[in-house]
Amino acid sequence: MLFPTTLVGSYPQPEWLIDREKLAGRFPPRLRAKELWRVPEPWLAQAQDDATLLAIRAQEEAGLDIVTDGEIRRESYSNRFATALEGVDLDNPGKGLDRSGHPITLPRIAGKIRRRHPVEVDDLLFLKKNTKRMVKITLPGPFTMSEQAQNDYYRSGEEAAMDYAAAVNEEIRDLFAAGADVVQIDEPWMQARPEKARQYGLKALNRALEGTKGTTAVHVCFGYAAVIHQKPSGYSFLPEFAACACHQVSIEAAQPALDCSVLSGLKNKKIMIGCIDLNDMTIETPQTVVARIKRALPYVPKENVILAPDCGMKYLPRDIAYGKMKAMVEGARILRAEFT
Repeated sequence: MLFPTTLVGSYPQPEWLIDREKLAGRFPPRLRAKELWRVPEPWLAQAQDDATLLAIRAQEEAGLDIVTDGEIRRESYSNRFATALEGVDLDNPGKGLDRSGHPITLPRIAGKIRRRHPVEVDDLLFLKKNTKRMVKITLPGPFTMSEQAQNDYYRSGEEAAMDYAAAVNEEIRDLFAAGADVVQIDEPWMQARPEKARQYGLKALNRALEGTKGTTAVHVCFGYAAVIHQKPSGYSFLPEFAACACHQVSIEAAQPALDCSVLSGLKNKKIMIGCIDLNDMTIETPQTVVARIKRALPYVPKENVILAPDCGMKYLPRDIAYGKMKAMVEGARILRAEFT
């Protein structure tokens, strides 16, 4: 199929499940933030299942080709997996800065990072049980997790990132064994810390992907639009992904009005082109979506183009998120009619 459609990962959680005002009023948590959930613990898992079903049905009704679980069970894209690993001291957290320079509480690395058990396999199985469409599930990347932690154990950030990579690799293998069609690794900090990313970030990412059998994607962005309102028009770390073992690269192009000529260096990858601006509460017309995709077509073969929002839709009102998905799907139909 030409021009398939998907989410980057997250979909808005219902107000009855999570306190969305508190969620939006803070930076994405690195530690667990159980105080955000409105449903008490004995019933929380069931409520998260119910909300995940709503997210799946919304994507199906909008017409998406590749469906995610909406990351409904997560307080942020990274903290659920990162805090499930051995070697992380959650009782004595660390301190650091967010990628935008604000102080934040962090997981503290106090021992060797290891994966204790599968973290997201049950989420994937629930997703597969409840849709007949292709499915994608997302994981935080090893470089990003190492940058989102206070390292009190390893001699260097590279050593920490490589052990995170081994843990991610184990998870990816289990996710493909459980039937994932696409596994996406979220690595926004490779854009935020390009010098370190060149030194060892790509090495860690390739270690995470080593020997995996299935379609893999990497998402790299400037940060949630709800937090970062003004974005640069170019990436500090993007052509380097040509040397990554992944099959797909997911980028922002709508809100930053990206100069798409940079994508010509990624001819060996399929590109998830962000064609939905998450900073604009106006629902795009399908023609706007088409125009944004056509900006990339001189540099990316049409067979390699996937339509997606710029980033996760987590912070959008649900009706806006749904309308934007519908516009993206209709834009893809227009493109298929023109280019098939």
